[in-house]
Amino acid sequence: MSPNGSDRSSRRPMRRKLPQVLTAGLVLATASGCSYNWEDFPRLGMPTPVTEEAPRILSLWQGSWAAALATGVLVWGLILWSVIFHRRSRTKVEVPQQTRYNMPIEALYTVVPLIIVSVFFYFTARDESKLLELSPKPAHTINVVGYQWSWGFNYIENVEGSPSTGNEVPKELDAIPDKFREDFPKDAGGVYDVGIPGTQNPQNGNPGPTLWLPKGEKVRFVLTSRDVIHSFWVVPFLMKQDVIPGHTNSFEVTPKKEGTYMGKCAELCGVDHSRMLFNVKIVSPERYQQHLKELAEKGQTGYVPAGIEQTDPARNAETNKL
Repeated sequence: MSPNGSDRSSRRPMRRKLPQVLTAGLVLATASGCSYNWEDFPRLGMPTPVTEEAPRILSLWQGSWAAALATGVLVWGLILWSVIFHRRSRTKVEVPQQTRYNMPIEALYTVVPLIIVSVFFYFTARDESKLLELSPKPAHTINVVGYQWSWGFNYIENVEGSPSTGNEVPKELDAIPDKFREDFPKDAGGVYDVGIPGTQNPQNGNPGPTLWLPKGEKVRFVLTSRDVIHSFWVVPFLMKQDVIPGHTNSFEVTPKKEGTYMGKCAELCGVDHSRMLFNVKIVSPERYQQHLKELAEKGQTGYVPAGIEQTDPARNAETNKL
């Protein structure tokens, strides 16, 4: 056999195995793409997380990009491999041998996408369930009220200087279903803060009212709307949730980094949607309690109306905690 023929025959096993090796690498990259430390990789446009829950979202984002990159490398690798090794010969003009009904290849391009989608689904479902999980008794509960065109914050707390409500839930919070109200502190008179589009943060001049949160303590947000669908988005939380009239959403975070951060409505809700801005100020627990007392001293005791009340069938349809 000629030296050239020997070289071609020695390359054939490598050519046959190349697609298998690339495919195996893609599956492994996809399966392991969401299980690393987010700090070891670029944030890919995401802000620095400021809650204990946000790194889980960032890891999912980074893992998705890693899997997408692996898929792109595989696809382009196969394209280039076909172009280089299966290009038309300059000396031969006959039609090359045609391959039909290749069951291994057909099974491969059916099974591999199913594996990729299944892996994405698993990590997404796992992280979503964890992020929406509610603790039995959060340290703090804040009812976030969306309305055209700003935000109100009901701090459902036992605050010095706020009148007692006894065991009854104030009528302003009637729109919130019983499954959330069961975890409200007893005898919580509470305080509130509201904004208009022209409200500004007194420290930095940023537009919108300011929501105060204590560092290192779990906070539950109960989201309600008075009019149309809004969306509660604090940018460095790396997540957002819809604020829907007649339906109550909820999630919890534990702030871990002090500072003032931007929030906004992420749902097109009307002509002044772009002005539905707010601020989130994370402070020490002591400063947080002092702020609640300051609101009480200003006369902002009790609560602002939470929103549109749900119908009875929808109100308590979900009896278990999420």
